[in-house]
Amino acid sequence: MNRNLQKLFAIAGKPSRKIVGLMSGTSLDGLDVALTEITGTGTHTIVQLQHFKTVPYPQEVKEKIRKIFAKTTIDFEHLCITNEWLGSLYAGYVLDCLKEWNVTTADVDLIASHGQTVYHCPKIFHKKAGLPNATLQIGDGDHIALATGIITISDFRQKHIAAGGEGAPLALYGDYFLFSSAAENRIMLNLGGIANFTFLPQTLLPDDVLVTDTGPGNAILDAYTQKYFVQDFDENAALAKQGKINDVLLQQLKSNDYFDRPLPKTTGPELFNIAYLQQAQSDSDTKNISQHDVLATLTKFSADTICDAIKKLILSKEQYVVYTSGGGAHNPLLMQHIKENLPGFSFFVTDDIGVPGDAKEAVLFAILANETIAGEPLEFNREGMPAVTMGKFSFPE
Repeated sequence: MNRNLQKLFAIAGKPSRKIVGLMSGTSLDGLDVALTEITGTGTHTIVQLQHFKTVPYPQEVKEKIRKIFAKTTIDFEHLCITNEWLGSLYAGYVLDCLKEWNVTTADVDLIASHGQTVYHCPKIFHKKAGLPNATLQIGDGDHIALATGIITISDFRQKHIAAGGEGAPLALYGDYFLFSSAAENRIMLNLGGIANFTFLPQTLLPDDVLVTDTGPGNAILDAYTQKYFVQDFDENAALAKQGKINDVLLQQLKSNDYFDRPLPKTTGPELFNIAYLQQAQSDSDTKNISQHDVLATLTKFSADTICDAIKKLILSKEQYVVYTSGGGAHNPLLMQHIKENLPGFSFFVTDDIGVPGDAKEAVLFAILANETIAGEPLEFNREGMPAVTMGKFSFPE
């Protein structure tokens, strides 16, 4: 037997595995690196987060990614080179983190790398008859494995699409394993570049679980802030708080047929971007409102569409608890709008149930890798939520 396969077999048989989860989202703020120790699989999964760090991207890295990020026309040579380069960059970040944490590479069983999404294209977006859902993540796993000497699992989303899903959101599996509770109906709300949530009913039945994107989260807010205020994001909503919501523009932003589609569904900054905003301003004759008013309206747009999606699944006599994570959880105005729009809901952060919100997605990909090597597919009886293990293996030799 190939010695890499022998090693993989041995790791699968261990009572616990040390897995580094890597996540880089659509906000392009940096690489989340989570060192986890995972015991068990499926609903018996127990995760100990041993270390976590977000390695911020230098401006050079952001600029390289933005040249090919959510664009229909790109320099294909730049895409090819960046795929390899980013994998090597991730490997360097992992090695730096392990050194900082006094952890040797021999102590780590696996790396689980989400990669960097550069284009997400479900059928409801491309609308080309006879063609499948599609998505593309870069940051080659072989480069990570070779440079670190650690078996790497990457490219998780392709299997999800091959099995009939849209390649997102993948939070479903880890959320269900870690956070399901017979005590309450939980909504795990991730406020990333694109907002999504997992509904975890207190029945604990897989058939009742739902995961879906809702629409814009931080990405459109960040893009506008970067373009017109020349800063990475609207820290503490200081800029949006100076503006007033323009109801005419808000209604135009919310008029896209994406919001009328049934759950579950996915989307990305390929749709909800500056061009989308500019078209909405043109259609609503709101081009001359102040930049602060635009940002205030965009913040309300994200909040309203998140809440509208949540309201599609709630039952009037049931109680619900929302646990937030992601960058948007730090935006006080966004959170204020969400809470006002969901009266009677209780709100907490995922830190309150054991996983820091900023680390959650990196941890969830570590869980996916754990399932790929040692778990069994769990059947969710809902279209777009296939029961598959995901990821491709890269060996270090």
